[in-house]
Amino acid sequence: MSDYLAVVPIVCVWFGGVLALVAEAFRLPDEHLPMEGIAIGSLLTSGITAVLLWDRGAFSFGVVTADNFSLFVALVLVVVGILTVALSSQVVKRDGINAGEYYSLTLFAIGGMMLMAAAVDLLVIFIALEILSLSVYILTGMRRESKAGAEAAFKYFLLGGFSSAFFLYGVAFTFGIAGSTRLNEVVVVMSTLAGGRELLTYVALGLLLVGFAFKVSAVPFHMWTPDVYEGAPAVVTAFMSAGVKAAAFAAFVRVFMSAFGGLQPQWEPVIWMLSAASMIFGVVVGVVQRNVRRMLAYSSISHAGYMLMAMAAGNNTGKGAILFYLLTYALTSLGAFGVTALVATRDRTNDELSDYAGLSKRQPLLAFLMSIFLLSLGGFPPTAGFIGKWYLFSSAVSAGSFALAIIGVLTSVVSVFFYLRVVVMMYMTDETSTSPVTQPSSLSILALAVPLVATFYLGILPGRVLELAVESIATIL
Repeated sequence: MSDYLAVVPIVCVWFGGVLALVAEAFRLPDEHLPMEGIAIGSLLTSGITAVLLWDRGAFSFGVVTADNFSLFVALVLVVVGILTVALSSQVVKRDGINAGEYYSLTLFAIGGMMLMAAAVDLLVIFIALEILSLSVYILTGMRRESKAGAEAAFKYFLLGGFSSAFFLYGVAFTFGIAGSTRLNEVVVVMSTLAGGRELLTYVALGLLLVGFAFKVSAVPFHMWTPDVYEGAPAVVTAFMSAGVKAAAFAAFVRVFMSAFGGLQPQWEPVIWMLSAASMIFGVVVGVVQRNVRRMLAYSSISHAGYMLMAMAAGNNTGKGAILFYLLTYALTSLGAFGVTALVATRDRTNDELSDYAGLSKRQPLLAFLMSIFLLSLGGFPPTAGFIGKWYLFSSAVSAGSFALAIIGVLTSVVSVFFYLRVVVMMYMTDETSTSPVTQPSSLSILALAVPLVATFYLGILPGRVLELAVESIATIL
């Protein structure tokens, strides 16, 4: 029976999603049900079970395992989910979004993310990827009256379908080579390139890489990111930027550093190029953006490049830095996009840079929070972004990838320009935008206060969390 414990955190989340759907189906027309309570309750239950399973060995339920790596990612996703629900409470009512559908899809997506991190079979990772993707496609077009949302959802669906096909073909080639899709069996075969299967191995690696690179928004598979981040409801964008990237990188790391770890000399140069291209492209294009959400979208592309830098390094410093940076980026990105959701109104997205002019006078608290989150994304001390980038760059230097580290430092310096441009617009411009903004509720402020505190805590006292990250990723290597 202990084997069933491996899926308990995931089942708790999906049970909450089913419960929200059933409650919505039987809700009377004028009846208000606490959908937020259902969502937060299921996420808290999942988080508690993950904590109880921590450091008790790897429970394995067939193709799903509950090791410290998957539990670390699950706890990150639980935090992201709870903060998303708290931010969404006000936005869902403001925008007239169906609460039952919204929260159930959010929970199904989080369950898919957890399954991606915990799966030890390529086919199960694919199934988890589709559960996650289908939920996020619908969430992207959740506002049916929004033409931009419908267009973004359609683009995401089409491009996501292509990337899923690449990934599935990669799984098929892997099965043809190894005779199995279980990671612990694949690693045995992939550790040696023999029997004339070397070319097929490279094909399998390439196809899987395309599937993962699409989900983490790495160049040149980033095309969907700016349009989807701009067209989706802002709170959904916050959820995607934090949750989807964390889950995709978790599965990426497990597959490539575990099952394909013996082939690191083969895939490391490709990861190096993806990292460099993502950092350069994300920063260069982000500089010219006048739309804040598109700017943050290109920022997310460059941050994917930073995390790929640690994968390319492949040393112990980089392996721990990946999980640590996943946590810091998820919280900071969620906070920044959360502010954009509150700056918007039902009738106006208020995404343009000019809409933030004089925000410090109209909403001083939102302006302060946005400034801190942007400074963290830019890597200013003593924020979590600075420490996270420090560990990532240190991993590249330790591995001898000086060129990649230099690219990372230079692009990080350039990115400061478009982060500070928003801060200058909020505090130092003589003009004041007349666009109305949403008055944040107490729950929304609390949801933004958590990443604010975490940003400074992880920036000043990162040691314990980094130690947990290193110990967690060691369980899959």
